[in-house]
Amino acid sequence: MTGICDGRVVMVTGAGRGLGRAHALAFAAEGAKVVVNDLGVGPDGAGGSSGPARQVVDEIRAAGGEAVAHSGDIATTEGAASLVRAALETYGRLDTLVNNAGFLRDRMLVNLDEDDWDAVMRVHVKGHFLPLKHAAAHWRSEAKAGRPAAARVINTTSGAGLLGSVGQGNYAAAKAGIIGLTLVASAELGPYGVQVNAIAPAARTRMTEETFAGLSALPEDVSPLVVWLGSDGSTGVTGRVFEAEAGRITVMEGWRPGPTADKGARWTPSGAGEAALKLLTEAERPQPVYGVR
Repeated sequence: MTGICDGRVVMVTGAGRGLGRAHALAFAAEGAKVVVNDLGVGPDGAGGSSGPARQVVDEIRAAGGEAVAHSGDIATTEGAASLVRAALETYGRLDTLVNNAGFLRDRMLVNLDEDDWDAVMRVHVKGHFLPLKHAAAHWRSEAKAGRPAAARVINTTSGAGLLGSVGQGNYAAAKAGIIGLTLVASAELGPYGVQVNAIAPAARTRMTEETFAGLSALPEDVSPLVVWLGSDGSTGVTGRVFEAEAGRITVMEGWRPGPTADKGARWTPSGAGEAALKLLTEAERPQPVYGVR
């Protein structure tokens, strides 16, 4: 297979089903060698099986591509390190990391258990941080040895992380954290030839079919943007967040300074309040939180 990722080695986490599977197949169709990571857990993170990852590898190989399965837990140091080793030991290089693994434990805040909070933070935030850390260590080592990479990282955030989502306080907080991680990683890793971006996909998967029952966009609709971001063609694009749904791509502009008042001295509480209210009349209204009627 040849294409815009011909010869690149790509790791995709959570690639046994849904968005990750679509990304893995799309990368392979564009010539990439793919490391397919998946724990094979349920939508809430329970259970586990190596079957889903192996099935995607079989699909890629049946279509003439190259792939290897990895069933380690990338939210652990050893699991993340072994993912990077799988790429290097199998294919001798690493070019792109797609952080996609995740699951849901949806509850309204007053019903949200600490375990549900910790589990979602672990798989989304830690599950992004650790593969990124170990991949980045490899790319930094290569750059210091005089072999700078043209590396790419695509993180997965969500509209919930951008705007909030009722009943998903843990998930929204985790996905917002991934945006912060993306911005920092883009700045820190740029000198080593690494570009880091994030996508906020909207597609019908196991994770979204109950929360967003009317969503009809397919995971395969998101993958073309992910593949391009993971290719040499995206040179110069870093530190960005994209929304992707069906045929729509949006560059999200994020937090930036709006109306400002500067007294040049300390405010009184009432004075600060008056100034804040005036500034709010000049500011754009925020987008509504998902689920607010």
